[in-house]
Amino acid sequence: MPISQIPIGRPRSPEAGNLVLGIARKLPWIIGALLVVSLFSGMFTYINPGYVGIKIDKLAGGVERTPLQPGIHFKAPFATEIEEYPIYMQTLVLTRSAGEGSTGNDEINVNSIEGQPISIDVSLSFELDPSRTPRLYTTFRTDIVSIQHGFVKQAIRQVLQEVIGSEEIASILGPKKAETVARAQRLLTDRLSTYGFIVKQFTVNEIRAPQAVMEAINTKNVMQQQALTAQNELQKNTFQAQGDSIKAAGRAMAILGEARAQAEANRLLSQSITPTLVQYEMTKKWNGQMPQVTGGATPLLQLSPTKP
Repeated sequence: MPISQIPIGRPRSPEAGNLVLGIARKLPWIIGALLVVSLFSGMFTYINPGYVGIKIDKLAGGVERTPLQPGIHFKAPFATEIEEYPIYMQTLVLTRSAGEGSTGNDEINVNSIEGQPISIDVSLSFELDPSRTPRLYTTFRTDIVSIQHGFVKQAIRQVLQEVIGSEEIASILGPKKAETVARAQRLLTDRLSTYGFIVKQFTVNEIRAPQAVMEAINTKNVMQQQALTAQNELQKNTFQAQGDSIKAAGRAMAILGEARAQAEANRLLSQSITPTLVQYEMTKKWNGQMPQVTGGATPLLQLSPTKP
């Protein structure tokens, strides 16, 4: 007896078959259109403002000497690669703290002339010379971030070792800190300029030395300050004593001068008094009345001349 099969589900409608068949027929066109769009979009590249593009020939392995300026540029699909380099001012921060710069410890470690270990937090602000960016890429063949944390960081370490390694740690932490930073910036400017880096500012944010060394330096500074205070006090007392001595000498000279003047006046006065002058002065003051005395003679006051 023949077995009849009962169809399960809805029967396929003619419309559904036609839709699938239509899509299948259009699939090559769709794929072709996507390839054209992909190929067309790969023929152009856009350089962002503040950047230049390094044009790399992947087939020949060369680098075009003239960088691409911001804007849209044509490139050969699958044969040309573009590496963007920023030309605005950037700041490389190398510090122990993970909250600044990179997430790791980027402090610079060097030694002083005494061999004491010193760790330093620094920052370097710089720009790239746009015309020299192709040469920079040719030299390092990597992006700018890798160059900063590789070559530039090592250059900073070498410069600081040369500068700090020739100075005493007390001088670096004290009177010669500014001079040390200035010398380091000059050396960095000379060495990095070869690769197109334009150094704008180099800053030493913090210098750390062993605790025992810091305590010894602080003790020495306190003793020097105390000695300086004592020296200033001694100098002040000396100046005051000299001033008092000068004042006393001045007063003595004044008194002596007055005495000499008075003596000279007395000498001149004694020389000018003569009997005639005295008689004349007495005559000027006489009122014409005779003295009232008993006797027959008329008295006359007269001074005998004094023998010289």
